[in-house]
Amino acid sequence: MVYDIIIRNGRIIDGCGNPWYKADIAIKDGKIIKIGKVSPSEADEVIDATGLIVCPGFIDMHSHSDFFLLINPKAESKIRQGVTTEVIGNCGSSLSPILPDKVEIFKKRSGVLAEEVTWDWSSYKEYTEKLERQGIALNVAPLIGHGTLRVNIMEFENRPPTKDELDEMKALLEESLKNGAFGLSTGLIYTPGAYAKTEEIIELAKVASKYNGIYASHIRSESTWLLEAIEEAIRIGKEANIPVEISHMKAAGKKNWGKVKDALKLIEKARSGGIEITCDFYPYTAGSTGLAACLPPWAHEGGVEEMLKRLQDPAMRNKMREHIEKGLPGWENLAGTAGWDNIVIAYCEKNKEYEGLSISQIAEKRGVDPFDAAFNLLIEEEGIVWIILHMMNEDDMKYVMRHPVSMVGTDGSSYAPYGVLARGKPHPRNYGTFPRILGRYVREQNVLTLQEAIRKMTSLPAQKLGLKDRGLIREGYWADIVIFDPKTIVDKATFKNPHQYPKGIEYVIVNGEITIKKGEHTGKLAGKVLRRL
Repeated sequence: MVYDIIIRNGRIIDGCGNPWYKADIAIKDGKIIKIGKVSPSEADEVIDATGLIVCPGFIDMHSHSDFFLLINPKAESKIRQGVTTEVIGNCGSSLSPILPDKVEIFKKRSGVLAEEVTWDWSSYKEYTEKLERQGIALNVAPLIGHGTLRVNIMEFENRPPTKDELDEMKALLEESLKNGAFGLSTGLIYTPGAYAKTEEIIELAKVASKYNGIYASHIRSESTWLLEAIEEAIRIGKEANIPVEISHMKAAGKKNWGKVKDALKLIEKARSGGIEITCDFYPYTAGSTGLAACLPPWAHEGGVEEMLKRLQDPAMRNKMREHIEKGLPGWENLAGTAGWDNIVIAYCEKNKEYEGLSISQIAEKRGVDPFDAAFNLLIEEEGIVWIILHMMNEDDMKYVMRHPVSMVGTDGSSYAPYGVLARGKPHPRNYGTFPRILGRYVREQNVLTLQEAIRKMTSLPAQKLGLKDRGLIREGYWADIVIFDPKTIVDKATFKNPHQYPKGIEYVIVNGEITIKKGEHTGKLAGKVLRRL
């Protein structure tokens, strides 16, 4: 037999947590055909992996590339990290389904990037077919966003759904699941997700459970009410009989540091009671979201246009200011938790000079207080301002990293350092998450062993997603493979200069096609939209 590719002389870490071993890997028709001794004369292409680690392709358990892959299918910032599969549709926000009469709402929420795509899909099936038709450099495993379902049926109404409305949401979800979606996601600090009661989520999660889906949640609080939010997710898992994934586990705000230990104890207890619950994390002490998320939930009722009207109403502004200063019961008060000094502008279209500055610094430049600086910026930018929030603790992050139930997710998107996606100063996690763990936290700090880090990047997320033929180096599995130098691998992206590729990733193979070769993108678009079995 003549193979397509043979990988020789590498140290194989197979993804299940075992120490490395030496063998050759032969690939044909997209799959791993043989592991053992293979003659180099039997292949069209031979990769000499002397001194390098050969492991399964990394699975990004928490990604937001839904929109970005339509704009830039080459997915540079992810594929160059070694990511061969992304889980999209997280935090309650997916790009499908979108009912035809709701397209304009979704466009407004996308800002200037909305002009970069043709909005010619409606259903999940149409969206995924569009992705496959244009080609993608990596595989995607899509979730359906609860917020997306709610916008389609209820827009931004702050109330429980009627029975008919809930049935319509269930029908949209079910159609997507029948076509292979991997489950349901929620973003319970964001509107309209924040308007939903637990019972609504349970009813939708039951539909996902029927199709062997998962429930992934940006929980209702990652700060003051972290433990209560974990308990809500556990309740949803129990009552809907569905596996739960806690998104980007953290404890935000100095007074909450240390709470991740209690949160993980709750997860351990739930697991001992038979509930399948895990979490993901990224190796940074800052998060990122939209500045509008700093406003109280009531400010978003009716959508972006209504929010902007309220921001221009002096009485409403005062009310927002008061609620941010004092908080509201059960509300994730991001500005109150982080503080204006620690909220930095990542991207805004009209006030480029503010990118990289904190809200406090902008306030000083403008001669106003931070509240007015934030509110005015939202008005000027028509609600689209991305921020970075420095509010977590390194020791907490390492504690989550070490825990056996945690896996890796960037919470980022497929950027590129050129074209429309090079705008702003986005979170460096978009470019650096996986190499950062392998360089900084494995090689330099010994927080994890190399094989345990790779397990968290490969077989654990594959198991969670129900992928039976990915996430391990095994004969018969799809050839999603990363080859990297353990001595040099490291992230280069920083908060000041985020659009930088990492070092040390030599080859990335997706479905048997070499997509990164000697550190450079070959242009191959060999990714697939995966289907939940």
